[in-house]
Amino acid sequence: MNLTDIQSKIEDSLANGFVDQKIAGSEELMPQFIHNGPGDTMLLHIERELSHCSSFTFAIAFITEGALTSLKVKLADLATKGIRGRILTSTYLNFNSPKAFQELRKLDNVDVRIAENNNFHAKGYIFDHDAQHYQSAIIGSSNLTEQALMNNYEWNIKFTSYDNGSITEKLIQEVELAWKQATPLTSDWITIYSENYQPVVRAKSNANKIISANKITPNAMQREALNNLSEIRNSGAKRALIISATGTGKTYLGAFDVANFQPKKFLYIVHREQILDKTMDSFRQVLSDEPEDSFGKISGTHRDMDAKYTFATIQTLSKRSCLTQLNPEEFDYILVDEAHRIGGETYQRVLNYFQPEFLLGMTATPERMDDFNLFEMFDHNVAYEIRLQKALDEKMLCPFHYIGITDYEKDGVVSDDTSSLKWLVSDERVDYIIKQTTYYGYSGDCLHGLIFCSRKDEAYELADLMSKRGYPSKALTGETPQSKRDEVVDELEQGKIKYIITVDVFNEGIDIPCVNQVVMLRNTQSSIVFIQQLGRGLRKANNKSYVTVIDFIGNYKNNYLIPIALTGDKSRSADKARDDLEVRQISGVSTVNFSEIAKERIYQSINHTSLDGLTVLRDDYKNLKHRLGRVPLLCDFQKSEKVDCTVFADKCQNYYHFLLKMKEDVHLTAGQEAILSFVSIELMNGKRSVELLLLNELIKHHGIFAKRNLKTLMTKQQIFYNTDVSRSVERVLSLEFFQKAAKKKYGNEPVVLIEDGIYQLNTKIIDWLENDALFNSLLTDAIHVGIIRANKYNQDEQFTLYHRYNRKDVCRLLCWDSDTSSTIYGYRVRDHECPIFVTYAKSDQIDSSINYQDRFINADTFQWYTRHNVKLDSKEVTNIKDSQTTIRLFIKKNDDEGKGFYYFGEVQVKETEQQEFQVKDDKVEPIVRMILQLDDSAQYDKYLLFEK
Repeated sequence: MNLTDIQSKIEDSLANGFVDQKIAGSEELMPQFIHNGPGDTMLLHIERELSHCSSFTFAIAFITEGALTSLKVKLADLATKGIRGRILTSTYLNFNSPKAFQELRKLDNVDVRIAENNNFHAKGYIFDHDAQHYQSAIIGSSNLTEQALMNNYEWNIKFTSYDNGSITEKLIQEVELAWKQATPLTSDWITIYSENYQPVVRAKSNANKIISANKITPNAMQREALNNLSEIRNSGAKRALIISATGTGKTYLGAFDVANFQPKKFLYIVHREQILDKTMDSFRQVLSDEPEDSFGKISGTHRDMDAKYTFATIQTLSKRSCLTQLNPEEFDYILVDEAHRIGGETYQRVLNYFQPEFLLGMTATPERMDDFNLFEMFDHNVAYEIRLQKALDEKMLCPFHYIGITDYEKDGVVSDDTSSLKWLVSDERVDYIIKQTTYYGYSGDCLHGLIFCSRKDEAYELADLMSKRGYPSKALTGETPQSKRDEVVDELEQGKIKYIITVDVFNEGIDIPCVNQVVMLRNTQSSIVFIQQLGRGLRKANNKSYVTVIDFIGNYKNNYLIPIALTGDKSRSADKARDDLEVRQISGVSTVNFSEIAKERIYQSINHTSLDGLTVLRDDYKNLKHRLGRVPLLCDFQKSEKVDCTVFADKCQNYYHFLLKMKEDVHLTAGQEAILSFVSIELMNGKRSVELLLLNELIKHHGIFAKRNLKTLMTKQQIFYNTDVSRSVERVLSLEFFQKAAKKKYGNEPVVLIEDGIYQLNTKIIDWLENDALFNSLLTDAIHVGIIRANKYNQDEQFTLYHRYNRKDVCRLLCWDSDTSSTIYGYRVRDHECPIFVTYAKSDQIDSSINYQDRFINADTFQWYTRHNVKLDSKEVTNIKDSQTTIRLFIKKNDDEGKGFYYFGEVQVKETEQQEFQVKDDKVEPIVRMILQLDDSAQYDKYLLFEK
């Protein structure tokens, strides 16, 4: 690219931003206003600029450790490419902590200086592009803090200037002058600063409880759970289960409910003695009016059998010599902590012995790997459920910064599922681990780390090697006695050791609030275990504003589980898993960061894994059946967000087929199954709800429903509906829309007929509905779940921005007479509609005759090519350019992403140009290049998905 080209592009981009937005500028050069809106945060813009710059300079007054942690992966990737930067910051208002300056010193490819004048309050991010002779800058209100980069309502302007532009010259002069006058950041400087540093006092919140003048009161989550428990008891229920993520105040919730219940005698059962005292203290705070001697323990050293509030370890309580001292009706309220353990023999012995008025179980992980039905034990009464994402949203947990980086690699070899111990504890790998954990750091003044590894011998060897390198560490395994575990945990809390290295021992049931760094040196076994291990660091604690989670990602077949676990996605959809991989912000200031190589490994794992395999679906089905106490319906899956209902249609054509695979005693005729497949495959996705609502009304009204009433219903529910939609719905439900093979699969008979303005359900279907309870249940379930799923879409419009649609979906929603999806290929002009389907990254194996350079020019403009052998004056191009033609743009990243395309909205033809296209054997054919203007600017995070 010559200088004239880049100058011209900058001129167009500036004109777009400041003169006329119809002038097409290049996205990377256009002025932009950034205020932290949906899908468009300051963090995204900074990362994007870093990805394309040759060097950078940040002039930022305030910097926090957490914000640096969010950028460290990107900065590390830049370091591997030899790209350096500068950060100029300050001591203004004593905002920046000594620890933040220490973290800045860890950035090998970043030079840091301190402006020590008392009025340095700059907030500017400058990115050099030496090869193209321009600079981009973002200047405004955002400091380098988590809130300013992601959550706060900020005002920032991004702009670009050529090297000889006056604004660039002035900006460079100011930066260089400030840099020259600033003091280099050194260890000695930090030592002096630390001696004189007075930290800024910031308000702290405690989401687990609200403290009034006299006593602790429930927070919003606890109030809702308490109301549900009261309603369950009022209904006559004797048992209930609370599902609540670690750190969300389960103990206080239990105490509040006991206070409401006012038992004559209460029993709290735990599985570890060392948490008894903490639990008792929590209850004492809530039950502050009770005398001290009301509280007692039954444990290895205590036998307080007469206490009103008794706290017992299961190990002691389950002994027959202990049980026989207590009456089976001794306690009218029993609470079991870590209730997922109650399938064990000791728990069963205790719970079969006692006969309380009410039994409450509490657990963070009700899912079981064995066949024990936890939900049945509590009569399927789930009083309340709060999982990780909701707990983060409610600010009950400590935020986290997840760092996904590649494991140690040498000569192209990296850790995998079969790595030997010699490889896992090699000096090179241990040095690499220490280098990365040191670089990504932790919140607070002292490291309290927890490392999960894959094998016992690895844990012991790794603890020894890290200790020898100056990081005192101890290994704990399943073989370690409980007393030793308690001793080691105490050493970690006191800072005597830096790391506990374990093999799954601390997946659950351990409370170490001080943990500020979690390191994963093993394959992700399951989403459940991943969240359990992540959760070890999420308890709030003094001197800890976030937890750093460092995941060393090797060539593991289960890598696909990582984004699924982080986002809480249980849909079993590969498309959704790929979307999860792009998520950068989980909740609040919790972030997800993958190095480029690690991200590619996960992407390949998703592509090579059957997320909807029958084995995993069987597990999901069994877990939900246990929870409900009956055969689940699709609505149950959808409401509980366990599996996307469309997975069953894709995998088995209908849910009936799946139930057969689950060995359920069900039977439908071939005709019934054909109708069920039709609704499941074609309608249940909810992308248009009209057919579903019409079928629902026909079933409710014994097979008869007036056309005028459907129009009234659509108007009332504000659903997109016109004459074309009415005609399309009739062709879909009569099966006329479908090709011959599909008609045969769906029974070859109309599902719905229309006569004299009256819709009539096929009489066979009416008969089946009235006389076959199973068919009635499965068909109405498929219809209802489709209506539920329709809430994901804007039903008052034909299409919803940034949702996925395949070619057949588009044919139906555009109200075309028939399904021509098999012959659409890149685009089709029909009935004044032109959907364009773009596969952004063409495969290396793709035929050169269709390898066009379709791409975003900027978030408002898309460059698109027609098929080759097409001229400007052809009927095809004329029809596309016709003002009556509506053009819609659908894009997917590559062919790995299945049949679905993201919808980017309607576009207008802005420019057309006749060009020549090189095809096989040096043959040249005409082709038309079009510049398309998007009616709705592409949301920034979606635009970044496709930026080359």
